[in-house]
Amino acid sequence: MKIYSAGVLMMLAAISCGCKKDKLVDNTDLIKTITTTNLAGISTDKAFYKPGDEIVFTLDKALPATAKVRYKQSGTIVQSATVTGTSWKWTAPTADFTGYMVELFDTVNGQEKIYGTIAVDVSSDPARFPRNGFLSAYGKLSDADIKTVMSSLNRYHMNYVQFQDWEYKHHEPLAGTVAKPDASWKDIANRDNYLATVQGYITAAHSYNMKTLHYNLAYGSLNDAAADGVNEQWYLFDDATHSEKEVASLPQPPFKSDLYIMDPSNTGWQQYLAGKTNDMYKVFNFDGYQIDQLGNRDKTLYNYSGGTVDLPTAFNSFIKAMKVASPTKSLVMNAVTQYGQPQIADAPVDFLYSEVWPPNEGYKDLVDIIKSNDALTGGTKKSVLAAYMDYDLAANPGYFSTPGVLFTDAVIFAHGGSHLELGEHMLGKEYFPNNNLQMRDDLKVAMVSYYDFLTAYENLLRDGGTFNNPAITPGDSQTKLNNFPPQTGQVSVIGKDFGNKQVIHLINFANAASFDWRDRNGTQAVPHPVSNGRFNFTSAKTVKKIWVASPDIDGGASKDVAYTQSGNAVTFTLPMLKYWDMIVVEYQ
Repeated sequence: MKIYSAGVLMMLAAISCGCKKDKLVDNTDLIKTITTTNLAGISTDKAFYKPGDEIVFTLDKALPATAKVRYKQSGTIVQSATVTGTSWKWTAPTADFTGYMVELFDTVNGQEKIYGTIAVDVSSDPARFPRNGFLSAYGKLSDADIKTVMSSLNRYHMNYVQFQDWEYKHHEPLAGTVAKPDASWKDIANRDNYLATVQGYITAAHSYNMKTLHYNLAYGSLNDAAADGVNEQWYLFDDATHSEKEVASLPQPPFKSDLYIMDPSNTGWQQYLAGKTNDMYKVFNFDGYQIDQLGNRDKTLYNYSGGTVDLPTAFNSFIKAMKVASPTKSLVMNAVTQYGQPQIADAPVDFLYSEVWPPNEGYKDLVDIIKSNDALTGGTKKSVLAAYMDYDLAANPGYFSTPGVLFTDAVIFAHGGSHLELGEHMLGKEYFPNNNLQMRDDLKVAMVSYYDFLTAYENLLRDGGTFNNPAITPGDSQTKLNNFPPQTGQVSVIGKDFGNKQVIHLINFANAASFDWRDRNGTQAVPHPVSNGRFNFTSAKTVKKIWVASPDIDGGASKDVAYTQSGNAVTFTLPMLKYWDMIVVEYQ
């Protein structure tokens, strides 16, 4: 099966299903529904902060006068204070690249009560812990519409936002001129895009401290490219005599042109597109370039002179040329089914972006991709996986499967990756404007908690440590444990050794319907919760503290766990395991 990338050829799937493309549909409705009956809604004024920045918190309702706030770093309280009113401030600590969980709490009838939680990422550079969101529709939108979308992405702490399919032409992103840009234009799918909307989104994103990424192929041109100055010698060809251009055919209508494939390593093409991109930057203040490709073309490709072209090597050359042309701009490039990822990783990209396609359909495959990416850069460039959920279900209007999404996020997050899935809506197809599927209320609430969890505990999830198989066994008959990948009827264990602490993730696959992460038809089963499960852990080190946190319970707030240790034998009881618990054993 031929695999193509996001936003290009497999738009056909979205068009054939009749999805809407011009009217923005807010499937998340997040501003109105992020709260539950027992947790207050909290927001911050930025997606991430630099050390020393002022952080402004806002509550959606007043709390009892006795409520307090505490700021935790990896389960340890760094500061506490009382809370008055519905807004307060905190100065970001000086430690760079650090995540915090902010917990609102009180003691009620002798029991601790969590009123709400929110994460804070203190990082001078978002590339250290990338969380990538998207935009996909640029029709006439009001400032209020734009704010609703961007405040939702801010609540998820998205520090990068890619603007899919916003441009005029692949070989000429800017419609009009720098002096007089067009107020509107037709994109590749003949949708109307508006300058005011694109600029409005960029301004809103910057107000939340997010980096904005212009989207374009590395090597696309339309059928009128020659009239715009594209040289015949810059193309890729299917033969050594340059008689047959390499082309990705698109039906017309609705598309305005086929896509002709250029040689990314051709210096003439690099200079041309860099110039056009820099013209665009003068009108649209994007922070960088999200570079796309079409995956392995499964054929020998030639340049105009008859020499063969190795596309992965050409990608590396292209990325470096774009950096030279715009040294202050961030670059990210899609590795479709990992095609060219070693060469991309060796180029100046902020993080590693992998669009996941068959045969990589199991939970283990997601982990193999993340670990492979980590090995390419020694873990210095983190992974974002474009992995589209409920793929077959998304051909028609309906709802995402909550357990399918949460299991996939738990696996990705526990192994140090992030998931490209959230924008104006959640993604079910590689054509980003497809908004057939909506999130049910439980998934809307869960997504906030899961992204708080990813952000607050980034130093345990994405910052060092060595994966291992911790010596943990069940202490009762409620669970069976196995080291990841998942097995039928068992809870999967993922360990990471930090020397002075052992992290143990438990993902409750015990009654999973399948181990296919995509959950194509939305049939994944809701896990049976485990209450007060007992566990045994073997440690040659003396334990100082055990604590647990879960995105499924109290918004990810950490809780100390009582334990006993006799020699190497440690026993403890977990209050609850729904989808995912993270246990942290700290040593003296």
